[in-house]
Amino acid sequence: MNSEKARQLAETEGGLSRGLMMLLASTGFAVGGVMHVHSPVLGAMAQEFGVDTSLIGWVATLTFAGYFAGLLFIVPIGDRVDKRRLILAQLGVLIAANLVLATASSLGVMIAGSFVLGACVCLTQNLVPIAVGLSRPDERGRVVGTVLMAMFLGFLFNRLASGLIGAYFGWRWSFAFAAIVLSVLACALLLRLPSVAPTTRIGYGSLLLSIWPLLRANRNLRLTSATQFFLAIGYGGFWATLAPMLLLLHGMGPAEAGLMAIPGAAGVFISRAAGRWMDKSGALPVVVTSIFVYIASLAILGFAAWWIGAIIIGAAVMDCGQRGAIVANQTLVAGVDADARNRSNTIFGAHYWGGNTTGAFLASMALAYSGWISVCLIFFGGALVALALQWRLAATTAARR
Repeated sequence: MNSEKARQLAETEGGLSRGLMMLLASTGFAVGGVMHVHSPVLGAMAQEFGVDTSLIGWVATLTFAGYFAGLLFIVPIGDRVDKRRLILAQLGVLIAANLVLATASSLGVMIAGSFVLGACVCLTQNLVPIAVGLSRPDERGRVVGTVLMAMFLGFLFNRLASGLIGAYFGWRWSFAFAAIVLSVLACALLLRLPSVAPTTRIGYGSLLLSIWPLLRANRNLRLTSATQFFLAIGYGGFWATLAPMLLLLHGMGPAEAGLMAIPGAAGVFISRAAGRWMDKSGALPVVVTSIFVYIASLAILGFAAWWIGAIIIGAAVMDCGQRGAIVANQTLVAGVDADARNRSNTIFGAHYWGGNTTGAFLASMALAYSGWISVCLIFFGGALVALALQWRLAATTAARR
């Protein structure tokens, strides 16, 4: 199926075709969640390798760092090559990376393999450009919300499955299971994923260099991406330190850490609603409301060291705030330049996952040396900066009217 045929099918369905929408959502579900397989089993890994929380935190940090590198150096290629070929190539390496992690004999191998895994998971950043390109302008928020909702459900499933598998079969089987699921997905993509024609023929070096002028020329893109960076500090930091914190402060293992993915995926239920609100009212009210919800979650998480219920409630509220902001912001970014959607997504995704990486590092260090309250203060500082950026964006928008 070529890109023109896929576009025609989309038009007959009044937008993005239902079958392709399901395939893109399934890909987001299966691949996106692989990013978090390590989260509930970090404590078990630390025990097996005989390291403390500051060292095992490098597994999460390098996973996010790999994703960040993939966003910068791989995702832009989607503007100049067939996205189908790029997705399938990354998926093959991703399957191999999970198998390496499942059989790793040292922490060094785990860290290196985690970096490769993160770099390949960024194939999900091709999904939004494909979906937006085949949908009507008035349904893009809903379409992006649907794709991201599937990814969020993947986060839930993988964290939950990884925790339970790690508890009953050992943490290595968590990565082996991910490899099996991805192999099944690869067969479906080979059969049904359409080709998507490139939008530029410039060389790879010029392609990467063009990212900076794109960012410099669009103030809204800069402020939107920076907002997501500071919100992501708390999200990445929370999930990087959850399992070690539960083990240290509450004596809980991988199964309990995995179960935290259930309240931690509450944002799934507001993703499509946030997309519809975005279609009607624009991004600003959705993002500002989401930041206030996010800040409320931090006040709740401040009690997590003494009350397990604070972790459950706080994780649910945090995810709602985080997801609402992502849906609105990513939909806005996808409309910046139709010929540079992958590069725009690179800018946005690099900020978001750069924030995750920064948060994972800062929170792991803070938990090891200063305790949980210092972790929450780091999250709160990032949220305040994000709110200030949105106020600046609102002022800029009002001045132009």
